[in-house]
Amino acid sequence: MFRQLVSDAGLEAALDIDSAGTAGYHSGEPPDRRARAAGKRAGIAVAGQARQFLAADFEHFEYVIAMDASNVTDLQRIAPSLDAARKIRLLRSFDAGFDEVLELCRTACVRLLQEIRKEHRL
Repeated sequence: MFRQLVSDAGLEAALDIDSAGTAGYHSGEPPDRRARAAGKRAGIAVAGQARQFLAADFEHFEYVIAMDASNVTDLQRIAPSLDAARKIRLLRSFDAGFDEVLELCRTACVRLLQEIRKEHRL
């Protein structure tokens, strides 16, 4: 999604964007089929190849964005310095707050109810 926003803003040449996981068990694999399908529905290309984040990546990137608290902890463990650790940010720290979280929860609950109704013919 961020790549798409950067592309739409015409900033591809100004920003170097990469994606990496904190664990290496999917290294070399394409994105999860569910992520690709969700991206396709949203008009966003989800492509690339999985790789593991390395301590050396702290030297290359100014921002290291983590998807959840567990990822933050994993990244802090491999940060080679305090300056490197300061680059780690939780993605949700950039959002608008509870209104968006409420909307995410509402959407998930609507879909949960749809699934229950379908499964139990309600």
